[in-house]
Amino acid sequence: MTETTIINPAIEQIPLRSYTEKAYLDYSMYVILDRALPHIGDGLKPVQRRIIYAMSELGLKSTAKHKKSARTVGDVIGKFHPHGDSAAYEAMVLMAQPFSYRYPLVDGQGNWGSSDDPKSFAAMRYTESKLAHFAELLLSELAQGTVDWKANFDGTLDEPITLPARAPHVLLNGTTGIAVGMSTDIPPHNLQELISACVHLLDQPGATTAELCEHIQGPDYPTEAEVITPREDILKTYETGRGSLKMRAVWQSEQGDIIVTGLPFQVSGARVLEQIAAQMQAKKLPMVADLRDESDHENPTRLVIVPRSNRVDLEGLMQHLFATTDLEKNYRVNLNMIGVDGRPEVKPLNKILTEWLAYRMDTVRRRLQFRLDKVDHRLHLLEGLLIAFLNIDEVIHIIRSEDEPKPVLIQRFSLSDIQAEYILDTKLRQLARLEEVRIRAEQEALAAEKLELEKILGSARRLKTLVRNELLAVADEFGDKRRSPLARREEARAFSETELLVSEPVTVVLSEKGWIRSAKGHDVDGASLSYKSGDRFLCAARGRSNQSVVLLDSTGRTYSLAVHNLPSARGQGEPVTGRLNPPSGAGFVSVIMGDDSQQVLMATDAGYGFMANLADLHSKNRAGKTTLTIPRGGRVIKPVAISDRENSLVVAVSNEGRMLAFPLAELPRLARGKGNKILSIPSSRVQSREEFMVAVAVVTPAQQLLVFSGKRHLNIRASDLEHYRGERGRRGNKLPRGFQKVDRVEVTGND
Repeated sequence: MTETTIINPAIEQIPLRSYTEKAYLDYSMYVILDRALPHIGDGLKPVQRRIIYAMSELGLKSTAKHKKSARTVGDVIGKFHPHGDSAAYEAMVLMAQPFSYRYPLVDGQGNWGSSDDPKSFAAMRYTESKLAHFAELLLSELAQGTVDWKANFDGTLDEPITLPARAPHVLLNGTTGIAVGMSTDIPPHNLQELISACVHLLDQPGATTAELCEHIQGPDYPTEAEVITPREDILKTYETGRGSLKMRAVWQSEQGDIIVTGLPFQVSGARVLEQIAAQMQAKKLPMVADLRDESDHENPTRLVIVPRSNRVDLEGLMQHLFATTDLEKNYRVNLNMIGVDGRPEVKPLNKILTEWLAYRMDTVRRRLQFRLDKVDHRLHLLEGLLIAFLNIDEVIHIIRSEDEPKPVLIQRFSLSDIQAEYILDTKLRQLARLEEVRIRAEQEALAAEKLELEKILGSARRLKTLVRNELLAVADEFGDKRRSPLARREEARAFSETELLVSEPVTVVLSEKGWIRSAKGHDVDGASLSYKSGDRFLCAARGRSNQSVVLLDSTGRTYSLAVHNLPSARGQGEPVTGRLNPPSGAGFVSVIMGDDSQQVLMATDAGYGFMANLADLHSKNRAGKTTLTIPRGGRVIKPVAISDRENSLVVAVSNEGRMLAFPLAELPRLARGKGNKILSIPSSRVQSREEFMVAVAVVTPAQQLLVFSGKRHLNIRASDLEHYRGERGRRGNKLPRGFQKVDRVEVTGND
């Protein structure tokens, strides 16, 4: 037997792929349109709109008493928003926090959180709330036929699709939200600036974003921190609808301390102090001695940073803190919202205000038409009432004698059904009291109002003027000064590792066998220190503890080591080869210290050399880098520090007693290489080591030169060097008798 599958024709069958695709798209559109994105008309998400409407229905206006928040949340989730109570309550809390909303919509009583911890609010059974006065901007015209309505989730009640905002609230308080495949980040703005831009757009409908930005300087957050994004970047953000903003804390110096008085939007002061304290514990802020939080009711933000001494550069310290803590923060801008056409879109500023003004014009037109219909209805009733008053006896007779007086009244006095109903509903006592004069006075007033309404509705110019005046009235009633100043600031820069170190005088000592150590102070005699057996003092360099020391080896390679990491001179140091990887067989010749701009003379005894900046000699590589190229047979000479390039002379002495002096400026400045010829020595004699440059020195006019040969020495003043002056690269002149075999030279006198 074979089985047969019976398919019920009443059941629709579709592929699983099509079903899941449609279901996901439906869910996506629901999240986008009904949860995450604000509407351009009132600037509210559905949950926010439902909270405000529910509070207005409960009578919680700004003039009413506060009620428990749980009452409001219950109405919201029970009547309009069938979601979790915590989500609805958190949305209401956000609208009540003055540090979160530029213009709060809810007036809260109790613990509604703090700027240090916005989530620290009390449960809704403890807090009380009502609408803030500012919420009138959204609700005052709700009952005047201005908006469309829809059924709530169970069809038992109606709720407004949007609220009739009297100002562009979508930009006033801003919002953030994450939907499916899109998000929104709209910053808050200043009411007066927005109204000014809207008025300009009414006068000049084709105004560009750049023209509107003459009125809107930029976002205005509920904090006193500075917006430091350049104006051209803000303009580009408004033109595209996407970009970023940067805020920086405001600080001042008070009796040598740093006082932070304004933090960026949604930045916790406690968190900032934690970040600074962490750096202090990690010894990355040696210039900071103490931190205090002195914030109170009078000073909502007052963070005190105490420097270690009055010599600390406060501006430099703050630049470091801006770069490494939340004292400076970036904010994403994404002007994504649901337009009047019901579709989400990222809009530029001019399009946002143009669409909102169209929404506002339509709202005002509907309000005026609603009022006109009311006036017409009332005039119609008054007309019937006047007929009844003028024929009061006959009307009373008809009512008393007829079983169905309504059709008789309609036929006798040519009344409409509504007029007849209104006359019958009016108490006889009240009808008798009415006077013809009072009825006619009300008719005249309503007729005048009707004429004015028809004029406005019939003229686009009059309607625009009305909207303009109402916007200016809103600015007068609710406007305030900008809270977030705009400023141009340089980009913050964090301290480098060396800048964070304490700058103390140190002396770095190197032994002949390559052992290195660091001693505090500049009065250290390296030769008097203790050395391992068979080792002795080679050279020393004086500098600061936050500098690096440059080592030069016998192959012409240079290396760098951070001084603060070197072992103390109390011991015998440690071998350099434990930190560096010099070539096999190479020995270290010298150590050099100083600022990166310090110039040194690099030379080989083959008679070649050049000037270099100390910055050119540094290398982060353990293997160093080739700086000095050594000719065949030549050897490295210890580098010579240069203090005065313009007026100094280079003095070169050969082992055969020849000396040449020439201006230092004749040597080139190179980063690496062999250099130019200093003293003329045949290469063959260098290779055979018969003749070589035994020493080179840099002498200023205030110094003198000591030439040593055995136990004898020759003292040559700078003025006496004229005898040895010549062109660079010459052989030089002979020294006096007895100095044909020179051992070394020294420079003495003031630098």
